[in-house]
Amino acid sequence: MAADCLFCKIINKELPATIIDENDDVVVLKDIAPKAPVHYLVIPKKHIKDIQSIQKEDANLVAKILFMVQKISKKLPGSQAFRLIVNNGSDVGQSVFHMHWHFLSGKKMQDF
Repeated sequence: MAADCLFCKIINKELPATIIDENDDVVVLKDIAPKAPVHYLVIPKKHIKDIQSIQKEDANLVAKILFMVQKISKKLPGSQAFRLIVNNGSDVGQSVFHMHWHFLSGKKMQDF
């Protein structure tokens, strides 16, 4: 955990958040500035700065993240369609440097 990381503080229950689902390795939060009717953040509890920082020993953790995505998608009403976005670096919009996935659903999406 990184002491100055917003997501680490949420994971450690130092800051409030709306938790959608959680297990020992991954937490899913409701985004505070949603871009879709359903907008969650899927976050590993292990602090990893970004995709470029993933190590070989994190492969199982990445699989656990994807299984969590699968689990939350099955709880969606109607279509279980979703978009998954990962920003890697400030030039493309990453503002919290703790790797996370944006899970978007609840409307038809055609653009990026």
